[in-house]
Amino acid sequence: MLIFLDTANLEEIRHAARLGVLRGVTTNPSLAAKEGIGGLGSYRVAVQEIARVVDGPISAEVLSTHVQGMVEEGREIATWAPNVVVKIPSTLQGLEAMSTLAREGIRINQTLCFSLNQALLGALAGASFVSPFVGRLDDEGHDGMQLVADMVQVFQKYRITTKVVAASIRHPLHCVAAAKAGADIVTVPYKVLLQMMHHPLTDVGVARFLQDWEKTVKA
Repeated sequence: MLIFLDTANLEEIRHAARLGVLRGVTTNPSLAAKEGIGGLGSYRVAVQEIARVVDGPISAEVLSTHVQGMVEEGREIATWAPNVVVKIPSTLQGLEAMSTLAREGIRINQTLCFSLNQALLGALAGASFVSPFVGRLDDEGHDGMQLVADMVQVFQKYRITTKVVAASIRHPLHCVAAAKAGADIVTVPYKVLLQMMHHPLTDVGVARFLQDWEKTVKA
């Protein structure tokens, strides 16, 4: 399972890249706004800078809600960098836009996906990635990770090559569950990435080793 970072914060991305575990980045309008990025021009500059730091897929989302607008934005976004992937929402208009762009060889990340039916249609339309939003499903009383497992099972059964991206991750246990469910990718907030590596017993162990070593040196 690959690790993507779900952020538009360049410093977080640079740190994650230095850790040697980062394989891609996902962004969206909300994450961009959080970093004070406003307007398509500023968003383009930010995505291009991210693409210089990370070799893997960089997902950037369209803002239009109608087919022609999504197609035009998607074509523009795809020119920003060779590794940019266009994020399109799981709507009827989005499905048509996905199909059009995929036929042109543009990679698509089907976002805001909340059902296996949506995922199947997106995959058939040519999406390279599909992103079930685990945390948001859990918030509504559904089992988000079960949807991830269902997608993985069905895609494997029918040899569908679309990658399943466990998204809307809220905590490290979601990452464990995504790995067990067979997700191809998990895209996590920076905070969750740091939490994945932290364990209090590790901290205690390091402190104890240092204490024992200092006693030996002083002896």
